[in-house]
Formats: sequence, C-alpha cells, structure tokens
Amino acid sequence: MSDTLLFSNNKRSRSDDIEGGDAKKTLLSNNSASMLPIDPAVSLANARHEFGEHGGVNMSIEASATFTVMEPETMRRMFSGELGPDRDFFIYSRHFNPTVLNLSRLMAAMEGTEAAYCTSSGMAAISAVMLQLVSYGGHVVASRTLYGGTHALLTHFLPRTSNITTSFVDVTDLEMVKEAMVEGKTKVLFFESVSNPTLTVANIPELSKLAHQKGVTVVVDNTFAPIVISPVRLGADVVVHSISKFISGGADIIAGAVCGPASLVNSMMDLHQGAIMLLGPTMNPKVAFELSERIPHLALRMKEHCHRALVFATRLKNLGLKVVYPGLEDHPQHELLKSMANKDYGYGGLICIDMGTEERANWMMNHLQNYGQFGFMAVSLGYYETLMSCSGSSTSSELNSEEKELAGISPGLVRMSIGFIGTLEQKWTQLEKALTKLKEHELSNKN
Repeated sequence: MSDTLLFSNNKRSRSDDIEGGDAKKTLLSNNSASMLPIDPAVSLANARHEFGEHGGVNMSIEASATFTVMEPETMRRMFSGELGPDRDFFIYSRHFNPTVLNLSRLMAAMEGTEAAYCTSSGMAAISAVMLQLVSYGGHVVASRTLYGGTHALLTHFLPRTSNITTSFVDVTDLEMVKEAMVEGKTKVLFFESVSNPTLTVANIPELSKLAHQKGVTVVVDNTFAPIVISPVRLGADVVVHSISKFISGGADIIAGAVCGPASLVNSMMDLHQGAIMLLGPTMNPKVAFELSERIPHLALRMKEHCHRALVFATRLKNLGLKVVYPGLEDHPQHELLKSMANKDYGYGGLICIDMGTEERANWMMNHLQNYGQFGFMAVSLGYYETLMSCSGSSTSSELNSEEKELAGISPGLVRMSIGFIGTLEQKWTQLEKALTKLKEHELSNKN
C-alpha cells in the first residue's frame, strides 16, 4: 500500500470500484514509522496535511454515518475486506470514518506508531485494548498506581464480565514485575508513563524488555506526558491516551486513542472480532475535526505547561512544602525521566503538593479558587487554567484505604495541573498569598 493511496483526498471514481485490485488490508499511518524523527513536533509537521473538499486549508468534516458505492459488487468486496479505507472505501462510521481516520494518523505520527484509531473516551480506548489483547480467563499485570477508573476496570469489571484477573505491582520494583508475569498466561503489562496521581515515572525500556522476554504485550497510558515521552520509541508496544486532557486542552471534549501496530488497530476494527467495531465506542467526526485543529500547537502548549510546573515546584519546595514533581532533582525518577524524555519539552505539566491532611488540602484549594483566582477545583488536567483536586477523595476514590496506601496516595495529596493563562508571576503571587493565608489561619486557630 502506498502513502499516495493512504493519504489521498480524492474521492474514488467508478473505475476504482470496478478495478479495485488487490488492495492490502493493513491501515498504516506511515510506512516508515520507525524512521520518524525523535521530536514528535517534527513528526506531526511531516504528516500529510489534509485539505478540504473545495481546496480549504482545513480538512472537510465527513459527517455521514453510511457511505455509497458505485457498483453493487463493491459492497461485497468491502465486507470481505478486499477493499478498505486505504483505498478510500468506507462502509459505516462505526467502522472507519475519514475524518476520524485523519486525526488518528496525526496521533500515530505524534507517538511514532504504525497506526492509531480514536475513540469516544480514554476509558473506551483502554477497555477496547484490554478486551482485544486478553481473552476470557486471561491474566494482566498492572501498576498499583493508576487512574481510578482504570483500577476499577481491572479490579472489578473485567473479573466479573470476562474472568480476567490482574496482579498489581510496584512498577519501580523490576524484580516484582518480573515475578508477577507468567509466561504463556500473562497477556498484558499495563502501566502509566507518569502515574496518576503520584507522578511516579515508569522505566519503559526495562519494563518492556522484561515483558517481551515472557511474550507479554506492553500497553502504556501516556495521558500525563504527550509529546514529553514517546513510549513506543522506548520499547512499548501500544500507547493509549485520554485525548480529553492535554491533547484537547480545552476541557470541552471527551475522547481517546489507541496507538500501536497496524495489525492491532486493524484487528480492533475487524467486522467479526474487533473490540472497537463491535463495542462501538465511536468518535464523532465533528469532534475529530476539532481535535485535529488543536494537535498542531500541542507541543507549544506542553512546553508552557511544563515550564510553569517546574518553576512552581521549585519555588514551593524552597518554601518548605512537600512537593512531588519529576523535574526536581530529588524526585526518585528524575534522572530516569531525563534520559527518556524528548528534548526541550520539560518534565510534565502536573505537580503534587502533600498538605498532610485532607482538611488542609481543602482549605488551600478553596482559598486558591474562591479568593485567589489561581485555578479551579476540578478533576481532569491539561486545561489552560490550573485545575486542582484532592486525589484520595476524587480521581482515586475507587481505591480502598489499603490500595491508596500502597499506591502512595496520602489523604492530603493535592494534584495540580498547571495552566498557562495569565503571566507566570501573576499566578505565583496568587499561590504564594494563599499559602501565607493558610499559615495565618492555622496560627489563629492555635491561639
């Protein structure tokens, strides 16, 4: 299959229907994905620009649910897999949609994978991948520090519906990970590149090496570090994203993506066995269009998120607060992230402040939002405003007390997704004043 056919904007002609030939079934985003530059921004710039139907600089939105053919015989050939989207043949938008496919190619370019396809949410992407790779009664090894929804999926939903069990491990303990994987039984090793919410950095090269020695597929959730880390280039097999976060940047869209080998993406879209095709977590093409307009400036946004996060983390530490941020030299995985990260993008846009108790955490967040205009108390991340949440009672509330303790989630842990609205010094002043007010409040209570 040629790139010309794959990225063609031209509608197929009647002769294409008749002379379809032996079109391949694979759906590659780039035939030389492994040769892409290390810088994801360069890869995105090198991706084919999709023009509009009438020559517009932006691509057209293909809002159709179903697609016509010129010859009756073509329908049979599409359903048999002989003709497909690589030749501009589309059946139904729950299968492949041209606009969603274009966004997916951008995601594949960013992550340096052969292919990708986008879904209606990040959890849809994770669920579909797990159900595609792990059959009934299968086994998964996963990090014990995960987003609460993912933890609930692995702990409760998959065991109940598919008898799929998960062994949770400390991914920084390579020996523990190795022992948990059972060759021939364990199908997936799942972890986050930077963990939610503790900001633990996974050693992707070493974890991937251990998994591959036992025939295990490595799936990495890279939601916290798009552009910053490229897991597949470090040895992982599959990358999943909640596009709703940094990639969207507007806190107005729910979306996800699966990036990986073309064989996996095609299997997930298979008419008979595909988890995306049959479970139907379809992305709206209008959403795909919106997101395709935001990805080109993702690298610029990530640089500013990361820059401000480093400045705030450094200053907060100097004030004597207990701060967790991989960009600080005292972070346990600082050197590891430095060795894995793509150059010049920083160390991530989130910081954690351990306030000790939930009461202190809530007082600070309340003051920052309602008096200091520093940010908003809200879950999620990657917004242009700073978002704050007490993880133990919000995004990690699906974990029980013991699981939170094992994951290192203390009651007063505040997760901050650092925004870039306003000036850095303006926002720092607001944050510093709130901390001063907290001290004054505590002193007055003692008296």
